[in-house]
Amino acid sequence: MHQLGSPTSRILVLAAALAALTGFAPAADPKPMAGQGAAETGRAAFGEKLFQGRAFDTCSAPPPATMRAWRKSPYRAVGIYYGGRGRHCQEQPYLTSYWLRAVHRMGWRVLPVYVGSQPPCIKGAKKAVRMHADAAKAAKAGRSEGRDAVARAKLLGMAKGSPLFLDIEAFSYKDAKCRATTLEFVRSWNREVDRRGWLPGFYSSANSGVRMMEQARRAGQDGMPEVMWFARWHIDPSLNKEPQLAADAWQPHRRVHQYAGNVEETHGGVKLMIDRNVVDAPTAVLEW
Repeated sequence: MHQLGSPTSRILVLAAALAALTGFAPAADPKPMAGQGAAETGRAAFGEKLFQGRAFDTCSAPPPATMRAWRKSPYRAVGIYYGGRGRHCQEQPYLTSYWLRAVHRMGWRVLPVYVGSQPPCIKGAKKAVRMHADAAKAAKAGRSEGRDAVARAKLLGMAKGSPLFLDIEAFSYKDAKCRATTLEFVRSWNREVDRRGWLPGFYSSANSGVRMMEQARRAGQDGMPEVMWFARWHIDPSLNKEPQLAADAWQPHRRVHQYAGNVEETHGGVKLMIDRNVVDAPTAVLEW
């Protein structure tokens, strides 16, 4: 058998073979973005740096057959809850590196969500995963959970340059001490994720977590997320009309709007309970 002379040539041949089999060719490595160090070079990865369109998220990653059936839907990206002590669906039987590669080859793009510790004043089911009320201890936990978020993303085959979205559920914005502690946790998480070469993203209710981050941004604080995923339900989808965000904040290509939640939809004969989103933002980059 003829031996290829270099790793680069072998990668090119493998890439061509994959494109012939699947119809999808590997994309180039993403370029550095604001707040991110230089991207790695020479790494075999595939994925699109940016996605513009509709996305759904659901508690547990659906089986590949469902993802194939849902190609008949208007959605082309999916949010996955891949880690964190606050994740509601801890059991994820389908969520593996194989699943990510398989759905990507079907044409799906992935928005990875990490549900970590929650604000000390949060109510309801998430009370069991509250962060420490002391800001310094919360910040230390933020660093630790940031490391965990990166490690879990790597195990699933995601690569540096991918966005990782920290999910902070709705809390009482009027509680100043709770807000300050939560902000320290989030900033520490963001800095740790960024330090390791990934894009820190942030998901929360527009009237609590997103409002908190926008006020911090205006105050010139560091440790801000690179991508903003804001939840405001029962309105038309819009990336640029959120009243809690300045018009130039998290622009361009840095926003996701979750405009409806807990709705049932059926596509390709398969029903799912989902949240609906419109996206203009980076998506996960996958390793070979």
